[in-house]
Amino acid sequence: MNQLAMHGGTPVRTAPFPSAMDPEGRTLGTEEAAALGEVISSGRLGAGGGTQVPALESEFAEYYGVAHAVACTSGTAALHLAVGALDPAPGDEIITAPITDFGTVIPILAHNAVPVFADVDPGTGILDPASVDALVTDRTRAIIAVHLTGAAAPIAELAEIARRHGVALIEDCAQAYLTELADGKPAGTGGHVGCFSLQQYKHITCGDGGLVITSDAGLAARMRLFADKGWPRHTGERTHLSLGMNYRMTELQAAVARVQLGKLADVVAGRRTTAKRLAAALAGLPGVRPPDDLDRHAVWLFPIVLDPALAGGTNTEWAKALDAEGIPVSAGYLSRPVYRYPVLAERNLYGGSGFPLTSPPASEERHYPEGLCPNAEELIGRTLLVVHWNEAYTESDVDDIATAFRKVHAALTSTDEKPARV
Repeated sequence: MNQLAMHGGTPVRTAPFPSAMDPEGRTLGTEEAAALGEVISSGRLGAGGGTQVPALESEFAEYYGVAHAVACTSGTAALHLAVGALDPAPGDEIITAPITDFGTVIPILAHNAVPVFADVDPGTGILDPASVDALVTDRTRAIIAVHLTGAAAPIAELAEIARRHGVALIEDCAQAYLTELADGKPAGTGGHVGCFSLQQYKHITCGDGGLVITSDAGLAARMRLFADKGWPRHTGERTHLSLGMNYRMTELQAAVARVQLGKLADVVAGRRTTAKRLAAALAGLPGVRPPDDLDRHAVWLFPIVLDPALAGGTNTEWAKALDAEGIPVSAGYLSRPVYRYPVLAERNLYGGSGFPLTSPPASEERHYPEGLCPNAEELIGRTLLVVHWNEAYTESDVDDIATAFRKVHAALTSTDEKPARV
């Protein structure tokens, strides 16, 4: 048991863990099948004239205690609704995080706005308010805060920055269902707009889909228009008032999402319970820092920040060893900060023109060099390790993960079995 599996030892775990890609790792069942059957029997599969989409919007708004919710086709679309409602001009700037899914950035570029990347807290990977504040200019239109892995971003501080500079605050809650902000309110309700995903891997799913929430009636109206080609259907007139996309959710998606919404509280509670068990098991392991405030955390992933000097290796070394032990982990969450993806670093935009990065109204072109966000690059390259998580994990599953962590820690901190650097 003491010899690492990657060196010929016996793995801690050989059976697969529950995952979002198999029935055992999802809460899908007969209720969702029945809801789909009702929609098919109705003959109305699209949103127009249906009942499921407006019912989902009403129920989701009530669930979060806000006035308005708008359904759409994906989490990326949800963020695009928020940005589209602001209608930034070409060259306007939107500040966001360098550690996030690229869906956070796509809506910015789609509006010919310029993404500006603030650095993150080295202990969480979440936006650092001081870094955000330093980047606000007279071109800034919004801040998009990401609740990474299900941990709460410092929304109160970011909201104050947004208020002081007169810009919008958008919350990317794709990984943060029922995450609690510092004031106890749910993530998504502390800024101007909260954006959610119903993609396959999220806490609840309809395969793909999204929702936005807001208490601002004007924003809600503009987001609803943007989701439906700028078409004010309630007037009965076939006209288009503003630029919009076709991001309409189908009745089939909404029917499944409504059933899933009823299961959300139990999903998050299950994730928190098992996450707290692992955090307790890892407590005191030198150089291994599990997440704090798990009662407020949605635990989409279980993030760990390593001190390589005490933990015996970097996140890459740890991930390689744990993977061999049968533990589902990833080093860094991303392979690089989003600003180093070729689409931005090489300006693969709009027919090779690089617009708006090459021709903004501002006096200088926009570049995203290595070293732009040192804390983010350190987390991705050396210190952030994420354990994949699922609401179906049992105590035995968690105990296997803890056993593997202790085994790897003992080996990596031992001179006898320390692997070569990778």
